[in-house]
Amino acid sequence: MGAVPTTERGRRTRQRIVTAAREVVAENGALGASLDEVGARSGASRSQLYHYFDDKTDLLRAVAEATNDGVLDAQEDLFAGLGTWAGLVRWTDALVELQHRRGGRGGCPIANLVGQLGERDADIRAVLASGFDRWEAAIRTGLTTMTRSGELRPDTDIAALATSTLASVQGGLLLAQARRDPQALRRALDGALTLIANYRSTD
Repeated sequence: MGAVPTTERGRRTRQRIVTAAREVVAENGALGASLDEVGARSGASRSQLYHYFDDKTDLLRAVAEATNDGVLDAQEDLFAGLGTWAGLVRWTDALVELQHRRGGRGGCPIANLVGQLGERDADIRAVLASGFDRWEAAIRTGLTTMTRSGELRPDTDIAALATSTLASVQGGLLLAQARRDPQALRRALDGALTLIANYRSTD
């Protein structure tokens, strides 16, 4: 692991490099991303790159961490509302709306990196898996809140529903990306909502 910046200037430089690397990876793929292009885009010298990162793999690990944060931080406000049925629906609607704006392009950035790097580097795969773990934990927290408030029945299988809901998100995003059809995600998430609705209280 490269040097950890101790100054604000250093932190900004490192962040600029990671941001540029994310852009290059998004455009060229992880394997096609070159350090020269990252340096040119970030305005960082080769010596600066190697000061903050040991090698390209170390930089890609930082890209994976930043990708997790980017995907999950963008949903933070929506995650906060997952403790109600209305908030759960609002979250799914927002995911589908984003795909409509993108024309079904892009897929899930975390999953994209898993596909490119997951079988090549165990450490990066573990970083990306932790992103999915955080995503699933947010869903699980919301379902737990709904159960405690009585909106879902006490016998709700929270763990299973959280996993299946995230799987619906990922499967729907992949189909939307492959088909350029945001409705694929809509149908996948409607299926997840139907499954959760089976546990709604009737009181």
